[in-house]
Amino acid sequence: MPSMAQGHGGVRNSTENSNDSYARRQNILQQRKSLPIASVEKRLADEVRKHDILIIVGETGSGKTTQLPQFLFQAGFCRDGKVIGITQPRRVAAVTVAKRVAEESGVQLGQRVGYSIRFDDRTSAATKIKYMTDGLLLREALLDPYLSRYSVIIVDEAHERTVHTDVLLGLLKKVQKARSKSGHDHSSADNKKTSNGFPLDNENGARFNGIFKQRQGGKLPPLKLIIMSASLDAHVFSEYFGGARAVHIQGRQFPVDILYTLYPETDYLDAALITIFQIHLEEGPGDILVFLTGQEEIESVERLVQERLQQLPEPIRKLITVPIFSSLPSEQQMRVFAPAAAGFRKVILATNIAETSVTIPGIKYVIDPGFVKARSYDPSKGMESLNVVPISKAQALQRRGRAGREGPGKCFRLYPESEFEKLEDSTKPEIKRCNLSNVILQLKALGVDDIIGFDFLEKPSRASIIKSLEQLFLLGALTDDCKLSDPVGHQMSRLPLDPIYSKALIVASQFNCLEEMLITVAMLSVESIFYAPREKLEEARTAMKCFASPEGDHLTLINVYRTSDEFLEKRKMEITKEKNEKLLRKWCKENFINSRSLRQARDVHSQIRGHAEQMGLCVSSCGDDMLQFRRCLAASFFLNAALRQPEGTYRALASGQVVQIHPSSVLFRAKPECIIFNELYNSLMSRVLSCNMEWEQED
Repeated sequence: MPSMAQGHGGVRNSTENSNDSYARRQNILQQRKSLPIASVEKRLADEVRKHDILIIVGETGSGKTTQLPQFLFQAGFCRDGKVIGITQPRRVAAVTVAKRVAEESGVQLGQRVGYSIRFDDRTSAATKIKYMTDGLLLREALLDPYLSRYSVIIVDEAHERTVHTDVLLGLLKKVQKARSKSGHDHSSADNKKTSNGFPLDNENGARFNGIFKQRQGGKLPPLKLIIMSASLDAHVFSEYFGGARAVHIQGRQFPVDILYTLYPETDYLDAALITIFQIHLEEGPGDILVFLTGQEEIESVERLVQERLQQLPEPIRKLITVPIFSSLPSEQQMRVFAPAAAGFRKVILATNIAETSVTIPGIKYVIDPGFVKARSYDPSKGMESLNVVPISKAQALQRRGRAGREGPGKCFRLYPESEFEKLEDSTKPEIKRCNLSNVILQLKALGVDDIIGFDFLEKPSRASIIKSLEQLFLLGALTDDCKLSDPVGHQMSRLPLDPIYSKALIVASQFNCLEEMLITVAMLSVESIFYAPREKLEEARTAMKCFASPEGDHLTLINVYRTSDEFLEKRKMEITKEKNEKLLRKWCKENFINSRSLRQARDVHSQIRGHAEQMGLCVSSCGDDMLQFRRCLAASFFLNAALRQPEGTYRALASGQVVQIHPSSVLFRAKPECIIFNELYNSLMSRVLSCNMEWEQED
């Protein structure tokens, strides 16, 4: 009898679950049908059939990112084992959109629908719709220069103009031209000389003949290329692709009231804080999205919101904060999509990741301080800095649009309207303000030898290209005639790391301390390992001293990693993996270690160790002989060496730049004769905004 009762209970639960699942599927289906893009499904599929290149301008809320790949799958573009690839500028977008599309398709993530980002691959042989970062597709082209697996490639959010997007567009233009000249069969491909990784147009050598020999079939089908943008800059992409057809898709945008401050604000964080509570206490229901420049600001505002909430009467404390930024683990990023509990208002504290890459439901109010954190590179000094700069008008419009996705909303701009008029129309492309070493290394690996002559959408400065070529030459990645060196250059291009880190791993293999260098590179590849809350600053400093090595920060990071390893090893046989993770988080909290960063570093270590082993590098440890490891550091990071000057400052040997040791370094007070540094920070970050929150509404 008990087993029968249990069985009936199981049936009832199964039925209830089935009903819930059916209701959810029906709800998703209704949502899909209500999207503006649904009415033009057949037209879009026909346009893609007729045109090898298509520019799609999809307004906010049109549904282009989630729906178009599904339309093309239904229209038969995945026949013969082909895949539809969709690139995103950011990892979080690739992950969240893939999860949504898998749910809409009623399939398990990683089967028909999957994603692939650096150090995380959720695809299989069954995957037909693949979301990925644009950088990852560039790396795929190293193994398959014709991207022969793909029938359609969609470059989404092209208007963001990341460096990888710009390079990818140039590459896809060549790939498409090659595949469109479809007479390429085994014999013709074998007989043609190639260079630059593509069939002979006028200029090419024999590098990819082997790929054709492996292919089973006569021709390469044409590649369908779709460029999608959320802003009205289609003419830029259309002209670049020789007058390609552009299609405009109406969005679903509700009216958004814009409110400006009467005067400039001297402290935009304080102004944002005041505005959050002004909305919470005076405005109707709806969640708030606040744009901030980085993790530090987000955590600071989150703490201040919690402090001020405690000063309010209990009934009106119903406000919860949820952060989202790119380095946040995906399971924590998912919290922004969960609805707030009944009666509560959600405040999402986000970087510019929330401008276009992800759509967060429930947003009715947007707070826009008018700033963003952007990288800039000075080739003359060889210095990259991360500065807080004003956004562009295009970014301001994108931010405003977040408030009008589900109903009428309001956008609170923490600057006067006169300041908006002074903003640049669009964001300066990243390719014009970044170090190009990694990009050039990848292009060289693809056989593109004439970097200056490469068909960029917008050419970077000649000085930046030359400086990056010099760096790669000094690292041994290039030969005297600027070809990729063998084996070092080819090995470096295979590692998904900054070139200087790739070279460090290769050198470490020769110094018999690759295990230590793997740890170092993994720890340097994530956000700050240590954290020091203001209220426990002294405790945090004391905790850090337990790991600090008098020989430098690199060895300090190794101490942290190894101590955490020892902590886990002692408990490995005693407890489950879940309990293990919980204990590690507790250990991190007690030692003022950023548990998220440490977990990411452990994942990165595992991945790059696998790469190193596949390449045949000798993974060994120097044990306690840290002198050997320090010699290896000097041999690897020689471009980042600096000598102490008589007045106590340091001079970087490569650039002549006068620098100082950062206060957070364990060597800050030691002042050694010579140092190896990881990166240079520009400490000049200005805030130009003041705190009398008076608003005026846009006419």
